[in-house]
Amino acid sequence: MNGKRFGGYVLPIVLVLASPSTAFSQQSARYRGPTRPVRATTPCTVTKVTDGDSLVCSQAGRVRMLGIDAPELSQKPFGNQSRKALAAMIPVGSRVALEQDVQARDRNGRLLAYVWRDGRLVNWEVVRSGWVVTLTYAPNVQYVDALREAVTAAEKEELGLWAVNGFSCVPVDHRRGQC
Repeated sequence: MNGKRFGGYVLPIVLVLASPSTAFSQQSARYRGPTRPVRATTPCTVTKVTDGDSLVCSQAGRVRMLGIDAPELSQKPFGNQSRKALAAMIPVGSRVALEQDVQARDRNGRLLAYVWRDGRLVNWEVVRSGWVVTLTYAPNVQYVDALREAVTAAEKEELGLWAVNGFSCVPVDHRRGQC
């Protein structure tokens, strides 16, 4: 029997890996991110979570979340794990609010936005839970400091994909074919 000896007993060692939804509920209990948008928001109903940093809303169409970068779905299994984590935070049918920064759309025509749900910045939560890393393109820098602090803490605490070396090849380098 594998385990650790304690007194005259052998205690079994149990390894529990948190699922994205479990990790989200644990992280939500200690939310310390931004609590309200700085700019005007637009209501949105989530119709699809495309990957760990993109979604589709009935009112806005395709949305790319600002300040974050999720593993690509081709980065197996990490891309799908990141997508599932975001889907646990904003399941299909969720009402969210979209807050834009300076630039309205990316080169693929997607709306660029920060996503808010129940007084929480989802972009920050998915970073702080360890399912995505930060990626900032000026001039969209409204929450850059909060996001950078969140990724540092998630990495230090080995949360989400940090626990399984899921960012040994960060998404931007993967897209460039560098790893």
